[in-house]
Amino acid sequence: MLSAALTRYRERVDQHLIHQFDSLPPCAPGLLEAMRYGTLLGGKRVRPFLVYSVGTMLGADEKTLDPLAAAVECIHAYSLIHDDLPAMDDDDLRRGQPTCHIAFDEATAILAGDALQTLAFEILAEADLPDALEGNRVAMFRALARASGYQGMCGGQAIDLDSTGKRIPLEALTQLHRLKTGALIRASVELATLAVPNLDSAHRVALVEYAEALGLAFQVQDDILDITADTEQLGKPQGSDADADKSTFPALLGLEGACEVAQSLHKDALTSLAQLPYNTELLTDFARYIIERGQ
Repeated sequence: MLSAALTRYRERVDQHLIHQFDSLPPCAPGLLEAMRYGTLLGGKRVRPFLVYSVGTMLGADEKTLDPLAAAVECIHAYSLIHDDLPAMDDDDLRRGQPTCHIAFDEATAILAGDALQTLAFEILAEADLPDALEGNRVAMFRALARASGYQGMCGGQAIDLDSTGKRIPLEALTQLHRLKTGALIRASVELATLAVPNLDSAHRVALVEYAEALGLAFQVQDDILDITADTEQLGKPQGSDADADKSTFPALLGLEGACEVAQSLHKDALTSLAQLPYNTELLTDFARYIIERGQ
């Protein structure tokens, strides 16, 4: 069930993204090619999956969810392109392929990330929402903007860069990854909750709590995989975090301690789902998938 849903939603959002790129005028074809490359290079489409799975569980139409899923994936793609830059993580491989600045050049990669970030908000602005949801459009902008900027990915990346070569406390490491990785995962669920009118506030809170636990678990498992998986599995050089002397959960807690944190976060995610009066089987399976990747 989960595998089929992951595939279907990945294909659905990719088709919507391709349509978005095809609709853009060819004023800067090299830049557009880099935008396509950085976005359609592959990937699990975790964030669009959450938009679709949470949204449909709540009763939203998939056509309403398409632009929301595409917008959040544009933001994610932009963040990866910029994270890979020499001034950031300086990575040559992403998803087993040359990173955007290697496949094109550094200036084009910077512009591709910038253009994808703004495209995300253009997609939201032009989304054909039902009349009952029109009042939620500004909240959608707010959720995605906050997750992308100072209070989200950009803030987390700044803390990450400042923490390189240091051993920071667990509280600071947790905050780093709640911003850098967790914020966009939370925003994906928030967007889904905004795709239905008059959602019970308690249900929204439970879903956001699920997303926060899931987002941090995702990063903890990534840190674990950097040690336990090989380059082919990772799609990037194995041990790159350790080589760069990054602050990670295994570096701070040891591998066993990091695994315990992942299991605890998984339990927290399931506790949040248990508060909901919906069929949460798909979200339950997804939470397990997040912490079992690479096993």
